[in-house]
Amino acid sequence: MLFQHPRAFSLRRLLSSAVPAWRPLTVLPDSSPSSFRDLAFVPSTPALLPPRTFKALPAIQKWFQPHPTKADRYDVAPDCLQSYGSATVLLEYSSSTTQFVRSHAPLSLFLEWLNHSNSESKDRLYLGQTCLDDLPQALRSDLPTPAHVVSSGRGDIYAANLWMGRPPTYTPLHRDPNPNLFVQLAGSKTVRLMDPAAGQRIFARVQASLGEAASAKFRGEEMMHGRERQVLEEQVWGSGGETEGGFEAQLQAGDAIFIPNGWWHSIKGIGEGVTASVSFHTSTELNIC
Repeated sequence: MLFQHPRAFSLRRLLSSAVPAWRPLTVLPDSSPSSFRDLAFVPSTPALLPPRTFKALPAIQKWFQPHPTKADRYDVAPDCLQSYGSATVLLEYSSSTTQFVRSHAPLSLFLEWLNHSNSESKDRLYLGQTCLDDLPQALRSDLPTPAHVVSSGRGDIYAANLWMGRPPTYTPLHRDPNPNLFVQLAGSKTVRLMDPAAGQRIFARVQASLGEAASAKFRGEEMMHGRERQVLEEQVWGSGGETEGGFEAQLQAGDAIFIPNGWWHSIKGIGEGVTASVSFHTSTELNIC
């Protein structure tokens, strides 16, 4: 039997721990649409826009209010969204028993839940992937398409979706078929990304451990509950998971991250209050006009 000197073991641990498990993303040098297009969109490179690039979005200013004493905490403003309580949104219900149900419901139901819930609530409601086109015009006007999106791709929107909930929130590891400019509207989120090859290796390993062979291209509710959700979380967020050379970014209100198509990502809402985001998916073809 071979024995390793304690000092050699300690040195190896020290050297390995000196390298960050998750690397920070590049921050673009400025917030201009041209820098976004040339340094992120065209080369298909994930990147952060400079902090608070989108702080002036009407939705940030009107829908939410900062907590008077707790930094980075936001709550829903008392008068704005309630006026549109009859609007239909897509809600995801989950419970401590791993039950998961997705259905359309009035916005007022979600707002009522926010008023009577906290971060310890076992039954959770999440406003997930609600299409902006399904919202009342007044609310859509508060989330105009960024110039960064208009000047990239063909300048069109493949899909634009709203996400809102009370932390902790969690979106399992997946990839999107179109580039995504993801803008934080309120609260805090942590995003972890992996390049297409690294993410595919983790996905295949998870599927093998479950005895499954699901397609990575078509992901549905199966990743949102049960054993697959748990194993994906362990692989990306657990202490025993493998980073595969991934990247990590922290988002606050007004911040934005560009996620190229095919890049795997998992997102967690953290902190207190309300966390909200909007994703703008555009085409991959270049706008050369």
